[in-house]
Amino acid sequence: MKNHFFLAIAVVLVLAACNKSFLDTKPTNAVPDDQVFNTADNIETVLNGTWSYMFEEFFTYAVPGYKSIDLTSDAMGSDVAVTTSYGLRDSYAYTEMVDNTKNRVNAFWTISYKVIDNCNNIITKIDAASGDAEKKARLKGQALALRANCYIRLASLYQFNRTGTEKAVPIYTTPSGPASEGKPKATVAEVYAQAISDLKQAIPLLQGYERNPSQKWKIDVNVANGLLARAYLYNRQWTDAVSAAVAARKGYSLMSGDDYNKGFNDLSNIEWIWGHGQTPNQSNASYNFHYLDVSTPASYYQSFMADPFFKDLFDSSDVRFRLFDWDTLPDQEGYLRYKKFRFRDPGALVGDLVLMRAAEMYLIEAEAYAQLGNTGKSTEALNTLRAARNAALYQGGGKILDTIYVERRKELWGEGFSLSDIIRTGGTVVRKPFLSYTGEDSIISVPRGNGSFIEVAAQGHLTLRQPDGKPFTPYSNYYLFAIPISEIQNNPNLNQ
Repeated sequence: MKNHFFLAIAVVLVLAACNKSFLDTKPTNAVPDDQVFNTADNIETVLNGTWSYMFEEFFTYAVPGYKSIDLTSDAMGSDVAVTTSYGLRDSYAYTEMVDNTKNRVNAFWTISYKVIDNCNNIITKIDAASGDAEKKARLKGQALALRANCYIRLASLYQFNRTGTEKAVPIYTTPSGPASEGKPKATVAEVYAQAISDLKQAIPLLQGYERNPSQKWKIDVNVANGLLARAYLYNRQWTDAVSAAVAARKGYSLMSGDDYNKGFNDLSNIEWIWGHGQTPNQSNASYNFHYLDVSTPASYYQSFMADPFFKDLFDSSDVRFRLFDWDTLPDQEGYLRYKKFRFRDPGALVGDLVLMRAAEMYLIEAEAYAQLGNTGKSTEALNTLRAARNAALYQGGGKILDTIYVERRKELWGEGFSLSDIIRTGGTVVRKPFLSYTGEDSIISVPRGNGSFIEVAAQGHLTLRQPDGKPFTPYSNYYLFAIPISEIQNNPNLNQ
């Protein structure tokens, strides 16, 4: 454990300094190592550097920072038909995240726990630092919320939550060092409880803080409430989930249909509560768009195609329905493009990354009310979102929870919720061959650049079963992320 978790402060400060133009940090040579936590200004440098590490650090081109966890979650779900292009093939086929020797398995664990450790340093040391009391409170609140975010993500992908007693991941709340002992796995309920406790401490500390609108990466009280809503929902605390979701979306309205079709690449969007901004000088995290963007010519991999059955979930009047079209590129004819994500600046290959939206809060509210048996309030929240998307309103019939789960798939496609939703709801990955009613290839006609048309077989999922050849089932262990072998070897207490 000691070699795996400890992140030298110097590394954090170098990362912060490299991204000074965006994060507004101080040069590293202005902060001697023995004074890193002595002042609020220096601690802010550490926090900024931690955020930069989280999103801008490349492990490989297939793992461009924290947002690649979201890519993996969606690639392992039901609605993204990953092509044979580089990057997500093995995750999509369920042969990677179950293998504790794989680079992606190690990278996701390392990102999460290095961020947690840096937050632990800030949380435990900031009270003794000099500086403005309000600034110290804000930084402590942001560190608590960021730590909570990591624990929510870990709990949602590393274990099921059927009883709350399932062993998940270790909890660390104090700084780690070379001599630190590894912790045993905590239960999934304990991990969510830690995240909820962190956020309940963070919210009072963030009251009154108003961030610059261009800095939506900074955690404010709306973001903290949004994370709290997620944690409550995932831990089945329905009443609290409603309250937190309503608080999180306060001041944020749902975007117009035209804005929905602009590429999900600009944090100035009125619906975005939390996002990671990108500039031509700081654009490592934009590399995620190479997988998501399937229509910009300069996008390199274009591997996140849509399952053709996914299109059938939408009304033709729905603004989201406009995003579908069949690919016309000679080597990808027959794939269904879903053009939700596009580079904001195709020349510079830059796009901001969305982390939280008001739409998600309406969906949390709808789901929590449905679980409480309040169908009226659940329908109201669900239809607020559907009306904004010009979709047919829910009029009853069928199980409203099933309708909400489908709406989450439709609204949050590509934002990282697919696998975690399957895990937390006891759902099942559903992948079917896209065939005609006769059981043969479904033939479609797609246009060529010269105005002619060509008939090709429509392409759906390439992987239809688990690696063991069995159908996908609820609570399959293939859904869970493995703990890397390095952690197992270095932490003898892990399974105690």
